[in-house]
Amino acid sequence: MLSDCPTVGDPPVRHRLKLLALGTAIGLACSAGAWAAKPAAPAQPELTALTRDSGGTMPAEQKRLHFDHAELHFGIDAAKQSIEATATLSFTAKAATDVLLLDLDRNLAIRDVALDGKPLARSAWSNPDGRLRIQLPAMLAAGGKVQATVRYGGKPHVAKKAPWDGGFVWSHTDDGQPWVASAVEGEGCDLFWPCIDQPTGEPDLVDTYVTVPKGLAAPGNGVLVGITDEGDKHTYHWRAKHPDTYAITINVGPFELLKGDYASRYGNTIPMEFWYLRGHEKQAQGLFAEFPRMLDFFEQQIGPYPFGDEKMGVVETPHLGMEHQTINAYGNGYRKDGYGFDWLLQHEFAHEWFGNQVTNTDWDDMWIHEGFGTYMQPLYGQYLSGDMDYFAMLHTERLSLKNAYPIVSGHSQTEAQVYDAEHGPGNDIYYKGSLMLHSLRQLIGDKAFFETVRRLVYGRPDPKPGNFSPRYATTRDYIDIVNQVTGRDLSWFFDVYLYDSALPKLETARHGDTLDLRWTTQHGKPFPLPVEVQVGDTLQVVPMTGGAGSLKVPAGSLMIIDPRSKLLRDDPKIDAYRAWAKEQFAAKAKAQTKAEAKSAGN
Repeated sequence: MLSDCPTVGDPPVRHRLKLLALGTAIGLACSAGAWAAKPAAPAQPELTALTRDSGGTMPAEQKRLHFDHAELHFGIDAAKQSIEATATLSFTAKAATDVLLLDLDRNLAIRDVALDGKPLARSAWSNPDGRLRIQLPAMLAAGGKVQATVRYGGKPHVAKKAPWDGGFVWSHTDDGQPWVASAVEGEGCDLFWPCIDQPTGEPDLVDTYVTVPKGLAAPGNGVLVGITDEGDKHTYHWRAKHPDTYAITINVGPFELLKGDYASRYGNTIPMEFWYLRGHEKQAQGLFAEFPRMLDFFEQQIGPYPFGDEKMGVVETPHLGMEHQTINAYGNGYRKDGYGFDWLLQHEFAHEWFGNQVTNTDWDDMWIHEGFGTYMQPLYGQYLSGDMDYFAMLHTERLSLKNAYPIVSGHSQTEAQVYDAEHGPGNDIYYKGSLMLHSLRQLIGDKAFFETVRRLVYGRPDPKPGNFSPRYATTRDYIDIVNQVTGRDLSWFFDVYLYDSALPKLETARHGDTLDLRWTTQHGKPFPLPVEVQVGDTLQVVPMTGGAGSLKVPAGSLMIIDPRSKLLRDDPKIDAYRAWAKEQFAAKAKAQTKAEAKSAGN
């Protein structure tokens, strides 16, 4: 629907704009009716504040635990839109503790809890607000291990508009068969399983068992261990290493499977799987043909596919999409745009590197996922077709910047605070992050830039299958990497682009044949970013030492500041365009409201 489509110059209706990597592609999708009206979600109990939010400051009790293993069993009843589940969770104490503190939506009724196979008295656990507190019978010493089993079930929260609002999507195919998906990044894993709802709460290993009627499939994260026959039902068993908690997913539907192998430049063979709806074979084959090309790009530009010993997987979903580790959700309807690739599939696949391999330590560093993930689309356009597509995508991103809040606040935040389009950076973590990376690449050169990216993603400059594992990183980590690789202190660059909301301004003044240039920043921070100026046929570089510089420009000479579009800076013409676009959006919304009121009156 038009009101739900992002419009340049106006904030989206929803607080969270996940997956919006290319404004042009989105605009085309909206005009084509990509987001058709869906039936209103049924009335359901309210989520508590703890369940609605993901991340923030981790409770001390959770900091004491290392999450070793999650064994998750789900029975899916699509007709009743309910689940029956058992979670067996194994932990090692990093510090002495007498409690297990987990997160689980209180609207999922807990049947019973056991510790190390022994049932607990009802008084030993409580879940009044979505934080499940299990009292241990004795103090667990540092290094000690404990296993908790939680049986629970009910109707998991229904997503009102997935993936922007988290929860389950209970849908049907055109012929009436169940089509189910989960998408829980915003609200977190606690919407359907007991977890530690923090970016750093990843288990080392997850085994997921999903029981569905025969005739339906249940693709999942990691490697398919096996399918167990259970009469008129069967159970899919999947195993994944180090998955993001929000990236653990449920998918159920009448899927067909396309399979293939990719011969990696690193010597390993990567299984490829696309689980698509029956009847979509022709379109699915076309999309599946993009898999090897994307793998080649990422492995050549960034480094080895992080989960090559599991799979590159995609599943067709009844919502737009999300980066579920090794089984990315795809619901873009096989739409085409002018760039020759499916932007949504490429963006979600980018998160296997930026999000799943390297995970932000705190939601405040979410630009590491989204900024890098978004920059991969212009880079891919350049890889496929050259500079025109690269700069066209970057310009579309530039038109979308709000610059109202810094994309890094410097303190712990929840997911909702970061994605809040009214009171937080919102989409700027995508677009401003991407554009900043473009400027950084121009400043330090391709060789240094891509080495910084590899060190961020893998923790080393020479990644090969088997010599790295998933890791956490902060904004400060990346700044330190850039300084180390370049041998320069470029903290000033990030101080302005990440920690200021406003873009730096490049002020110019002419005095006879002299052009004076000066950078000004929101809080007076130093910003000695060199500026290229074309004078006639000559390209000159102004060092901008101390944030200022000058050069000779004879009267009447051709002069172009930043002719190769290297600089991310304040631009009055873009501000004017955004203001105009906002007025147009408001006028259309007013006209639509008036038309609806008139129609209702008739």
